[in-house]
Amino acid sequence: MSEIEARYSDKRTVERYMKLGLVDEKAFEKHLKTLPDVAEKGERVQAEAEEYILDEDLNEGAE
Repeated sequence: MSEIEARYSDKRTVERYMKLGLVDEKAFEKHLKTLPDVAEKGERVQAEAEEYILDEDLNEGAE
């Protein structure tokens, strides 16, 4: 693969693709080095949750 496709570059899935042999680890690292640093374009956000769901609460309905 000469160019890394966008679907292979998601941090959450790239390890799985590497294990499957769809992405070469060295090629991916090289690809990451070519990406521009856009950290200054990021914005801090604040979020609040109205209700917290615990794992225990999710398991109660399964019984």
